[in-house]
Formats: sequence, structure tokens, C-alpha cells
Amino acid sequence: MLNSQKRSVFSSYQDKALNLRLSHLVHKFHIHWSSAHYLKLVTHIVTLGGLLFGYDTGVINGALPFMSRSNQLNMSASMQGLVTSALTLGAAFGAVLIGRIADKKGRKRVLSALALLFILGTVGSALAPSATILIFVRFILGLAVGGTSVIVPSFLAEIAPLRLRGQIVTQNELMIVTGQLLAFVLNAVLGNLFGNVAGIWRWMIVLASIPAILLWLGMFLVPESPRWLVAHGKLNAALGVLNKIRLADEAKPELERIQKTAQAEAQLKPASFKALKVSWVRRLVLIGIGLGVMQQIAGINVMMYYGTTILQSSGFGRNAALIANIFNGLTSVIATIVTIRLMKTVKRRSMLITGICGTMTAMLGIALANRFLSGMAILPYVTIALTIVYLAFFQSALGPLTWLLLSEIFPEKIRGLGMGFATFFLWFSNFIVGYLFPIILAKMGMFGTFMVFVGLNVLSLLFAIKFAPETAGKSLEQIEAKAKADL
Repeated sequence: MLNSQKRSVFSSYQDKALNLRLSHLVHKFHIHWSSAHYLKLVTHIVTLGGLLFGYDTGVINGALPFMSRSNQLNMSASMQGLVTSALTLGAAFGAVLIGRIADKKGRKRVLSALALLFILGTVGSALAPSATILIFVRFILGLAVGGTSVIVPSFLAEIAPLRLRGQIVTQNELMIVTGQLLAFVLNAVLGNLFGNVAGIWRWMIVLASIPAILLWLGMFLVPESPRWLVAHGKLNAALGVLNKIRLADEAKPELERIQKTAQAEAQLKPASFKALKVSWVRRLVLIGIGLGVMQQIAGINVMMYYGTTILQSSGFGRNAALIANIFNGLTSVIATIVTIRLMKTVKRRSMLITGICGTMTAMLGIALANRFLSGMAILPYVTIALTIVYLAFFQSALGPLTWLLLSEIFPEKIRGLGMGFATFFLWFSNFIVGYLFPIILAKMGMFGTFMVFVGLNVLSLLFAIKFAPETAGKSLEQIEAKAKADL
């Protein structure tokens, strides 16, 4: 009887222990589920900025032939270059100015303000009565594009756990190319169905106001960056955010690591041009500038802004070129999804260098095709095929990895400043390429123009081999420590 009672007590104890362990597992799973889904929600909302980035840069591709007509804005090749590249010139200034403001005022507050600027700039561009006013309004819209190009990848890198950082930051690139694909599809639909309607290009542009409104509303659900909060002495708020986006046993240790790094960065307060006096900071900023220029001189925005023009020059009609350009956008989306999958296993530098080799080869192919197949019926099909090859390599490597590296290499205290400098030169290079391409094309033809870009791809490759850092598998704090040690 006594043994039976002992067994009963022991059994009861086992049941309670088992229930306790199960309760702990269920509780832990719930925390993991809720934190993971909240992090995913925040990522989707914030990357609407990337979608707007993509749509506003891609929509000009199909809208340009319609707005250039004599009964619309009647633009010369030079004026087309200015209308196209005014946005990227504004983005250059937006990157360097708004990045610094975000360091002071916070990522969340500034991104909310940029959403409003997107709405105003989009509507203003659609209503522009002349090319001159359109250039001015697109410059203002570019301020928002440049600001989001700095803040969104930085914010994502700051909220992402180490194991997911590459995938989460690359989500922004996926949204950028999705925005471009959306622009290409809507351009093709509106251009083919309503191409004879005066001012159809205005409808192509104004549709970007929808995701801009969603971004502004969504920002009410987004928390501030925990690293920014720590940098400004708001430790309780930072812990509260970490508790929402991390497992319960991860929040406090991560807060301690962030605090330790913030204390080591005290010499850089406040973030200003004086930070460039620190030699390792100056080196990182120069590498960031090089990465930005490297990405743009490879020629991506020749494809993004003038894809329809290139296809028409190769022999496609206007409507056929609009439809064919959809394949360019679709290729970009698929390539970026592949990159997100590869990010767990392939090193950053290897992907980057492989990507540049691919873009250089595709550019050479386009140049040679236009040299030796000129006037042949097969030329437009070879051109679209090589354009797809170019985009597959660029969007699976050079495009997303440049933004990822820029989001990783700068310490918290100067992230806005460093990203601002890097993206200023990125966007300024973008402006130069966008402005000069139609002029060079008019003077040198397809062969000469694309051979210029072959040479620029060679320069990009040499820079990547010499200076591109490897950041895979390292925390932001470890990357900073490595930069100091390498000097």
C-alpha cells in the first residue's frame, strides 16, 4: 500500500513536471511565433519604401515615350535625360541630408515624413503641365527616394537578428524590383489599351500614390530601431522593442551587446563630418562610396530607365517593347528571390564578383549583337535575351549585395552619415548615367554606347576584387571591430 502511494506521488510529480515543461515549450513557441510574425509585418511595411523606390524609378521607362510626344511635353534627347535623371539627382541629395536627419530624429519618424513626401511628389509629377515643372517635382520626389534608400536598409539591418540579417535586408531589394516590375506591367497595360489617350503617362505615374499612402498608415505599427534608442539613452524603450522582435532569452543579451558598442562609439558623438577625422571611419566611408559608384556604372539604370527605348532601337515596335520589358522586370524579381535563398550558404564577395562578371559579359554581348546583327530580324530577340541575362546577374548579386554591404559596414552612430555619403555618390552616378545615356546613344549608337559600359564594368570588377568586404556570419558589432583592426 505504501509503495503504491509512493508510486502515485511520484507519478503525480512526473505529470506536474511534464506539464511544466510542456507549458514552457508552448510559451516559448508562442513567443517565437509572435515575435517572428511581428518582425515580418514590420519588414513588409518598411519595405514599401523600397516598392516606391522601384516604382518611381521604373515608371519612367514606359512613360517617357508618351510624355515626349509633340502633343504632350515635346522633349528633346537632352530634356528626356533631365526628366529621367532629375529624380536620381534629388535622391543623391536626399540620401546625404535625410540620412543625417534620421540619425538625430529616428528612423521611424523620418520614414513617416518621407511617405508624405512620396504622396505629394507623385501627385505633383502626374499633374505637371510642362517638362520644366516635371523636372523640379521629380527632383523633390527624388529626395524621398534617396531618403528611403538610406533609411530602409539601415533600419532592417538594425532590427534583424544575425541569422536572418542578409535575408531581411535583401527583402528591400526584392521590393525594389517588384516595384519596377509593377511599373512595367502597368505601363504595358495602360500603353497598349489606352496609348492613344492624351496624358496616359500621368496615370502611369499617379498610381504610385497608393503604396505611399499604405506606407504612411503602416508606420503607425512600426517601432523605432532598438539600436537608435540605445544610442539616445532610451534603454527601456529599446528593451521593449527587442522583447517584441526577439525570443524572451535573446532580448537582454542583445541589449547588453548594443550598449557595449554604443559606449565604444561615444567618441563619434554627435554624428557629423568630424567623424571622418577618425581613420577607420574615413576608410569605411570611402569603401561605401566605391560600392555605390561600382553598382551604378555597371549600367543597371540604362536597363531600368531606357529598356523600352533600347528595345525600340533594336527593332521592336512601341507596344511590343512595353510588353517585352515586362520580362526584364520579372527576371529581376526571380533573381532577387534566388539571392535570398542563396544568402545562407554563399559568401557575399563571391556572389558580388560573379555578378559583375555576368553583367560585363551581357553588356559585351549586346554591343556585339548590335554591331554584327544590325538590320536583321533576330536582333531585337537577341537584345531582349541578353538584357534578361544582364538583369539575372545584376539582380541576383550586384544589386542586392551592394545595399546589403552598405547597411552592414557602418557603425550605428555614423550609419546615417556613412550611408548618406555612399548613397549620395551612388545616386549621383545614377544621375550621370541616366542623363548621358540618351545623348551618348544618339551620338555613338548602340555598339559604341554599350562598349563604354563594358569598360565601366571592368572598373567595377577591379574595385570589388580589391576592396569589397566579407560580412557574412558576423554581427554588426563584429564588423565594426574588424574594420578597426584592419586599419
